Amino acid sequence: MIRSVQTLCLAALGLALGAAATLPARAELAVITAAEKACLQAAAPVAEVGQAVQRHHALAMHGTPKYGPDFRQFDYVNPDAPKGGTLRLATEGSFDSFNPFNSKGDPANPGVYETLMKSSDDEAFTEYGLIAESVEMPADRSWVTFHLRPEARWHDGAPITAEDVAFSFEILKKDGAPFYRYYYGSVASVEILGSRTVKFQFGTNSNQELPLILGQLPILPKHWWEGRDFAATHLDPPLGSGPYRVGAFEPGRFLEQIRVDDYWGRDLAVRRGTGNFDRIRIDYYRDRIAIREAVKGGGVDYFLENQAKAWAVDWETPAVRDGELIKALIPQKTPQGMQAFVMNARRARFQDARVRQAIGLAFDFEWTNRNLFYEQYTRSYSYFSNSELAAVGSADGEERAILSCLKAYFPDDILAPPAKPAVTDGSGWPRDNLREAFALLEAAGWVVRDLKLVEADTGRPFRFEILLVSPAFERIVLPFKRNLERLGMEVSVRLVDQSQYINRIRQYDFDVIITGWGQSESPGNEQRDYWGSAAAGRPGTRNYIGISNPGIDALIEVLIEAPDRASLIARTRALDRALLAGRWVVPNWHLAAERIVYWDKFGMPELTPYKGVSVDTWWFDPAKAERLSRGGAS
Repeated sequence: MIRSVQTLCLAALGLALGAAATLPARAELAVITAAEKACLQAAAPVAEVGQAVQRHHALAMHGTPKYGPDFRQFDYVNPDAPKGGTLRLATEGSFDSFNPFNSKGDPANPGVYETLMKSSDDEAFTEYGLIAESVEMPADRSWVTFHLRPEARWHDGAPITAEDVAFSFEILKKDGAPFYRYYYGSVASVEILGSRTVKFQFGTNSNQELPLILGQLPILPKHWWEGRDFAATHLDPPLGSGPYRVGAFEPGRFLEQIRVDDYWGRDLAVRRGTGNFDRIRIDYYRDRIAIREAVKGGGVDYFLENQAKAWAVDWETPAVRDGELIKALIPQKTPQGMQAFVMNARRARFQDARVRQAIGLAFDFEWTNRNLFYEQYTRSYSYFSNSELAAVGSADGEERAILSCLKAYFPDDILAPPAKPAVTDGSGWPRDNLREAFALLEAAGWVVRDLKLVEADTGRPFRFEILLVSPAFERIVLPFKRNLERLGMEVSVRLVDQSQYINRIRQYDFDVIITGWGQSESPGNEQRDYWGSAAAGRPGTRNYIGISNPGIDALIEVLIEAPDRASLIARTRALDRALLAGRWVVPNWHLAAERIVYWDKFGMPELTPYKGVSVDTWWFDPAKAERLSRGGAS
């Protein structure tokens, strides 16, 4: 499950690394052997269920939905929240398109589209009917049929039909970003059974997530998109069906979303208490420094702070001290995923795990956390940090059985406690770690000559670039660069604008970047796009590393086929352990909380779901706003 969806000439960049490297043919084409497959089938069985067909108001990945068929609203909303007022937000960067579904341009999400179903924020992975009134499927989940609500309408008054659903699915797979082809890869066909009934047939009965994945399908109006190029960028205000439509906008500067007064779904249980602002204005800024100043000046209402130093020192203002500008730390109990220095394994330099491990040894997290982060962060040791999905200790049970079938594709110690990033004394001069790094590099065929790390056979220097899009990371990267240079590496740091960065990432035209993979409590099909071999060679996927390993591919598939929650945990831990064993990245850090800053002119529900804050459940409070105005804040 996901929460979300996103070549310059190397000679011109001065990188002596050759053209964009392709992975060895065997790695691209290899699959596990028949014996390994048989072993996996015994170690990781799929659910054995009958064919009884049932109709549902909601779908849970595992277990039973929390809310029954007659529920009135989610527990974490105020069903009587008043409508009105404006919410002013800000984001970094620019935009030149309202099409967020392809891999072109810098798109803004216009916020007008809806899905067949809507996830709750207080369950691991459960969806309730939105455009779909009900869902029908057999017990083995080999197909799913959605019955659409008769009242569902586009903003122009036209009904939402099964043709719209089928069109949306087909156009996303055909002309959408590569992600959609992987995410919907197990869907064999779509069939229109009536004006409000559409059936999806799956190519497997072991992928329990597929009905929920189709529930996340964004529904697009066929009659509006016909005659438009879906694969192109455009700035035509799109036709949608949600609580908001696009209002005034100026590309790269601002976008307004206007509440739809006669929104068809305003009384649905999944919508009650949400979409409360009459207008949401999003201003685009060059960097987060400017956004912070705009917040302090009253031009932005709500801000999610992601920089430790700024949280510690930049918000000591009179408005914060007086309680007008609220600074709050909201705990989260969800997987934090993996943010990391990501090495592009398509480059020959980074194809040896010993080299990648040596680079990781040069990062002094303890010094960084103490001196730059005010000790706010925890080092990430997992691709599923802060959750029960993270691999711990030695592999046992189902996890051990699965990995034992695939041991040919991983290091010999794959069943031992997972590899962890090295620690330091926090001095900024990790001598012991660098000494270990030198030994790894030498074993991988690199030696120091004239104070430079070179390839023993050719004398070619070890040279690479760290590509950045945010200036906030420069202060973090430069101490890391200094330690890498102590190893004899030639490291450059390049800061580029958002458009260039996006295009280079899409084409894998980078050596090292800082990025991450968010994770949900119920990982599934999106893992193909993150680590799958098929994604490694296709531009625009999130397999930034370029992993192409048949063992990883097999682990992804058995994870997707997990029949219950216990198996999902074991199989996710097996995948986590395998990814960690590859030393593919230099793990960064995480904070199991949200740092938010907002002006005290809003009402909010008493209960915040464990997944975090959602301003979609807030509302404008005129009395609070008036007090702020009298106090001098806007």
